Amino acid sequence: MTNGTLGFPFPDPPGPGAAVEVAEGIFWLRLPLPMALDHVNVYALDDGAGWTLVDTGMDTPAARAAWRALLDGPLGGRPVVRVIVTHHHPDHIGLAGWFIAQGATLWMPRTGWLFARMLRLDEQPLPPPETIAFWRRAGMAPDILAARQTERPFNYADCVAPLPLGFRRITEGERLRIGARDWTVRMGDGHAPEHATLWSDDGIVLGGDQFLPTISPNLGVYPTEPEADPLADWLAACARFQPLARADHLVLPGHKLPFTNLPLRLTQMVSGHQAALARLRDALATPHRAADCFGALYGRRIRAGEYGLALVEAVAHVNHLARQGLVRGHIRGLPDDDGAIWWQRTD
Repeated sequence: MTNGTLGFPFPDPPGPGAAVEVAEGIFWLRLPLPMALDHVNVYALDDGAGWTLVDTGMDTPAARAAWRALLDGPLGGRPVVRVIVTHHHPDHIGLAGWFIAQGATLWMPRTGWLFARMLRLDEQPLPPPETIAFWRRAGMAPDILAARQTERPFNYADCVAPLPLGFRRITEGERLRIGARDWTVRMGDGHAPEHATLWSDDGIVLGGDQFLPTISPNLGVYPTEPEADPLADWLAACARFQPLARADHLVLPGHKLPFTNLPLRLTQMVSGHQAALARLRDALATPHRAADCFGALYGRRIRAGEYGLALVEAVAHVNHLARQGLVRGHIRGLPDDDGAIWWQRTD
């Protein structure tokens, strides 16, 4: 490996019901997801009397079946005694409650637990007015908007098992003992608020979705906080991590392959977003809605299954430029605009 490349020491992901030992007592497992990004990585750490899991996958019949095969197979029938959740997204916390019901304890950041509890209890048969207004302001395509207004939206409760009332909070800088290793908790941000990453004394980093090797984590704005600037939060987190990162760290991410050369990857991800912001500002020499910015941001056609994530990330990028005073939004008030915000560069 050179300073200009990422290293991939484990090029073959574990198959169904299999585990790959990536370091002594640390096993990489892969669970199916029912979406374009069709997998999530989770990790089982030998913790003496049983296993500590880092993330759990989504609560689906396929994921439960995969866990049963893993627990009976490579994990040797030993119990799961603790679940550490990096952040509140369904593919990472979905089956935490299932394991807690079987006797494990839940450890995670407080912000993630609060989001998870709130979202798990907020079941919606149709999109609420605030969500529809958010889509209109973002300039959602009329055919997609018309369909989504009458459909049951994605509900957290559909793929996240019931969560316990109590949990064990983990905090920035805290030291955790798991099996034979000591780990330091370092909090990220942007992709999810207070995203936990774990750094071992012997050079292993459990990165969740904060550190991904060949894709960038989605940075989205949602109706719950329509003027948020997650891109600023994420860039600030990258700056905090850069002095801690070493080229020889083995990073175990939430998706794709384990990798090395974290300093380079942090630089690549920051540069990628900075380039996207520059392209977007150039495009906004003429007014655009957030939904019109896909070409400038992504440089490719966005498929139907990607539209939602692309839209919330486009809003995040225009919000970031607006916070810096580099673009300004206005509502034209024309009948066919449907309340959309049009963004234009300030000179």
